[in-house]
Parts: sequence; structure tokens; C-alpha cells
Amino acid sequence: MIPIRNVYYMLAYTFQVLHEQGYRSIEAEDFTNTAELLAAILCKGVSVQIKRGLCRQYITSVDSLTSPRGKIEIRESIKSQTIRKKQLVCTYDEFSVNAYTNRIIRTTMELLLRAKISKARKKELRKLLIFFDGVSTLDTHNIKWNIQYDRNNQTYRMIIEVCRFVIKGLLQTTADGSTQIMDYADDMTMAKLYEKFILGYYQREHRDIKVHSPQIAWQVTDGYRTRLPIMQSDIVLSSQKSGKTLIIDAKFYTHNMQMKIPYTSQTLHSGNLYQLFTYVKNWNTAPSEEVSGMLLYAKTDDAIQPSGDYQMSGNQISVKTLDLNCEFAVIAEQLDAIAERVKV
Repeated sequence: MIPIRNVYYMLAYTFQVLHEQGYRSIEAEDFTNTAELLAAILCKGVSVQIKRGLCRQYITSVDSLTSPRGKIEIRESIKSQTIRKKQLVCTYDEFSVNAYTNRIIRTTMELLLRAKISKARKKELRKLLIFFDGVSTLDTHNIKWNIQYDRNNQTYRMIIEVCRFVIKGLLQTTADGSTQIMDYADDMTMAKLYEKFILGYYQREHRDIKVHSPQIAWQVTDGYRTRLPIMQSDIVLSSQKSGKTLIIDAKFYTHNMQMKIPYTSQTLHSGNLYQLFTYVKNWNTAPSEEVSGMLLYAKTDDAIQPSGDYQMSGNQISVKTLDLNCEFAVIAEQLDAIAERVKV
């Protein structure tokens, strides 16, 4: 189990905006469940966005109008016989607040109103929904999350990601039709948050080393890479001073070990090990650079947890666990200890 407060810290390092002054009050609150936490973050983020101004975009509309505008649809006008009413069917663009990002936010807030959160938080959500008058909701199963961000809607990034976290991972509908929020998201949603949290933590707390998540090119001998899969790293720590590079693959599973038939022993997930080994061996190593890899699992309640350091073909491959069920200061110590491997 991950304490609610630690979920907040994970979100804060994933979305650095939560470290800003306006969000400090959230950190001081005690939350009874994840729904309350996410609702608080969303309320604060939406409030700030309303002060900046809600995003607007041109929406194409088709309607019967007495005063024509845009493109007149002659065929549709004749077919629907709107001319008898002295109207014409027109297609026109309207600069509207009914932008897709705003529709995602309204949909999420309405879902949270049916969740197990405090009456005070629901009241806050209802006040914010007044500003979304004229914004329609979406089908939660068909939301398109590949939003293109630019300087006009960049401030929406954190809000939309929190909405996705709510809708994708935390909401479920009960038999009576009501909506409740599970304590935690599914493995896929939490895995993404876990990965981005570790990356964000190192970027913020260890600025003396290079922290990034680059794609790793296949080290082919003839230059031919057509149809080879992309190797996207999770976290890479590099120190120019020490000449060391650590490639971290973050893993969040219900069970960190795989059971070997006939179920007498447990071993590391072979696919994870193969993947990390491939990353390390294909890293474009600079002269005198020392490259190592680490599988960093989120600790589970299982009796046996993956752990070990292995020397493989001239590189060190480590397997470690990160305990998230403790005070955040202890989590930070665990992550700092890993960073020290690169610095010394």
C-alpha cells in the first residue's frame, strides 16, 4: 500500500507545477483517500486556469439560421425544408469555450461529484462548474488523450494529466450505477506515474548530474535500422565528473518475481532483464565512460523481493526495490543512494 501523502509527492515530482506557491496548501492537508487528493489538485489547478482564462478554439457547427453565416448548405436546406421557416442550414466556425481540453475537465469534475469525497470539495467543484457553462461532456471510454500542446494551452498539461489519472485508473462504476474511486490505479496507470515520479525527482533534486530519458539507437554495423523497435529509456543518470552512466528501468507490478514451473522457485522477470541488458549494450559509450543498468521495482508485499548486482559482459546490472510504503524522507534517501552510484 502507498500512503495517500506519498501519492501526492509522486504527482508533485511528476508535475513540477505542484511545487509552486499556489499548491502548498494541498501539501499541508490530510487526505482520507486518493479521490479527495486528486479532487483537491484538480480544483486548485482549474481555479488557477480560470484566472488565466479558459482556452477557446474554433469549433465547426452546423445549424439552421435565419441570418446566414459561414457556408450555406443548399442541399441540406432543401432536404430539411428549413426554407419554409425562412432559415438556411449553415456550416460555420465559432470561437468557443467548448474546447476539447475543457470538455475533458468538465467530464472529470462531474465524475468526481459522484465519488466518495467531502461535501466541501463537492461544493468547490460545483462552483467551478459554473465557469464551464456551454462546455459539453465526453464519453469517458472514448476520450482522445493525445493533446497537442502549444504556448496557448501549455498550462493545461498538468490538469489534463490529472484528469487522465482519474478517468483511466481510479474510477469504476458499481452495480447500482454510482461511481466510486478505487484506492489506487491499475498497474498500467501507476507504472507510468512511478516512472515519471523517479525521473522528476532526479531532475529536481540532483541538478549536478544529467537526468534525461533518451531513445537509445541500435548499434548496427551496417547502419540499417528499418523496422527495428524503438528503445525508449525510462531514466538515465550521467555524471561528467565521474564518467559514469546509469540506465534505470522503472517497474511497477503487483508481483515483482516470476514463478518458475513447477512452481518451486522464483526468478527475475526475464523480459525485464533482457530489455535492460539490450539498453546497456546498445548505449553509445563515450571513451572512458562506465555504463551500468538497474531494474528498479516498486516494493510489494511479497515475501521475496528482487535484489542483486550482476556483472554481465563487462557491465554491472543491478536489481533493486523502492519502498513506497514509508515516510517520504525515507523514499528520498533510497533514491539519493542510487544517484550516489553515478557521482562517485
